[in-house]
Amino acid sequence: MYQVENSESTVRSQEAGRPRSRWWRLVSTNVLFLGLTSLFTDISSEMVATVLPLYIIFTLHLSPLQYGFIDGLYQGAAVLALLVSGIAADRWQRYKAVAAVGYGLSAICRLGLLLIGTSLGAIAALVMVDRTGKGIRTSPRDTLIALSTPPNQLATALGVHRAFDTAGSMLGPLVAFLLLSLAPGTFDAIFVVSFCFALIGVGILALFVEPRRADPATAAHLCQAKHQVGKGALRCASCRLAPHVLPGASLRAAIGLLRRPRFAMVVASGTALGLATLSDGFIYLNLQRQLDLTVGFFPLLYVVTSFIYMLLAVPAGRLADLFGRGRMFLAGNALLMIVYLLLLVPNIPSAALFSSVLFLGAYYAATDGVLVALASAMLPARLRASGLALLSTATGIARLCASVLFGILWMWVGAQGALVCFSLGLLATTLVTALSLRLVEPGSNGV
Repeated sequence: MYQVENSESTVRSQEAGRPRSRWWRLVSTNVLFLGLTSLFTDISSEMVATVLPLYIIFTLHLSPLQYGFIDGLYQGAAVLALLVSGIAADRWQRYKAVAAVGYGLSAICRLGLLLIGTSLGAIAALVMVDRTGKGIRTSPRDTLIALSTPPNQLATALGVHRAFDTAGSMLGPLVAFLLLSLAPGTFDAIFVVSFCFALIGVGILALFVEPRRADPATAAHLCQAKHQVGKGALRCASCRLAPHVLPGASLRAAIGLLRRPRFAMVVASGTALGLATLSDGFIYLNLQRQLDLTVGFFPLLYVVTSFIYMLLAVPAGRLADLFGRGRMFLAGNALLMIVYLLLLVPNIPSAALFSSVLFLGAYYAATDGVLVALASAMLPARLRASGLALLSTATGIARLCASVLFGILWMWVGAQGALVCFSLGLLATTLVTALSLRLVEPGSNGV
């Protein structure tokens, strides 16, 4: 992935090769602290996210189409900042600093929720700002994980991170449920507690996560190529003004990554599947309607999904590293198809219908970090954040379109009819993806 050029990276490499007997020893301390940052941030985020469907549908009495718009923003608004932050992080080699901006922006939004009232426009604007913060932090954070991890353990490291991340996703709805149970309707209390958790996450990132940079030899090579300096020079006069800038990082260079056939195929596959992926909110609204759940138990659906995701994230990452990341990604989408089918079967027992929540958690464990690891292995170190941002942008736009499309279909042909359309779309795109990923050259990190 990158050459070891100094004693610090040599020590990290030697430590990475030692046998480790516990799952938390499979990864570096940087990955663990990034995991803790995500844990507290996700507690904060999910406390708010899990009450939004209830608030919009049952309190504000808005239509499914309007909820689809808000949910689409929540799913896809991060794409507005993904490419910018990825390119900036690569160019300036400030992955930790860029990630901190994203985490801090999301934390500030928690306080904003206390002031916006019940206006749909204000809620939409705040969701956009919050998700923009997520977009800013995502690719620099994943790049920090990649730069802190040996290549053949990347899916495992991302699985460990996602386990922490998902523990926060599990605890957030649980805290929201407890607060609503103790004091029904006290959304202000949820927003204040949410801000406190977000602040802890930012503090862990600032105090304990070590910055990482791409191979310094790469920077020297790019400098020589751009400014035509001699081989003996580490950087030219113009680069001394900004010694950590990589001249090759730009929007043009990021888009140019799509000329790499293997990476382009992964981006195309993730985008196509994103267009057929139903958001959690719509899945849970279907479950709530069929199971006739009381409103107070709605956040617990998120808890169950996150718990399964947390349990399976590390094993799924290990299996992906050992047997193929592409295979694991396809298996995860097959699990999502099972979720759709369970929601479509008429007169299905409640226990079988509820099992769709378990399959949804397994789907996330098998696809989320695995797709990032699959793409990361195909990217040069100097443009890794840019490439991961490009992938997240494409899949984010696809999921935004999917949420809006499902809302339109729900209004047009009903919930079941919309679900049939998405099931057919998921089946078709999964089959095409299975065929296309077979063209990706196999290897230690291949399909």
